Amino acid sequence: MALVHYPVVNKNGKIIASAVTNLDLHDISRAAKTYGVRAFYVVTPLADQKELVKKIVAHWLKGTGGTYNPKRKEALKLIVIKNTLAEVIDDIRENIGDAPKTIVTSANQNTRTVSFKRFREMLQDGNSYLLILGTGWGLSESFIAEADYVLNPVSGNSGYNHLSVRSAAAVMLDRLLGKND
Repeated sequence: MALVHYPVVNKNGKIIASAVTNLDLHDISRAAKTYGVRAFYVVTPLADQKELVKKIVAHWLKGTGGTYNPKRKEALKLIVIKNTLAEVIDDIRENIGDAPKTIVTSANQNTRTVSFKRFREMLQDGNSYLLILGTGWGLSESFIAEADYVLNPVSGNSGYNHLSVRSAAAVMLDRLLGKND
């Protein structure tokens, strides 16, 4: 799975590079580890943000954090930092021998959406898939247009739909890989 920080949009719809947040790294890597995700890619072209991720991860892998909380250390081992989605796909290709099918997420409806049930079935077909989440106010439309699939939005039972990416990631992983129906 990948958490993309560029190209994403801000609340005004402008394409930006968003900041990495400590909570996203911790919470998404822990959810990814819980559900058996192979790698958690953090995608940002910003040098200062990559350094921040390296510093946070190093604290938990090499510093006192790993001794203090070995469970979190195991989860943060999943984090791989890349500049672009192309680099992520190249890394996956090198590791498994083939490029993954890409499935992006969005809080908005899309005419190309795949249901959680359908994607859960697809995960059993032997192909590799890369689940891509966006930060800020979501992935840019041009980024979404290039994906192989678009996953249905996570929707509650009200008209409010503005989950944090870490909350949405946990819900998605449970729906796709959880043991409960």
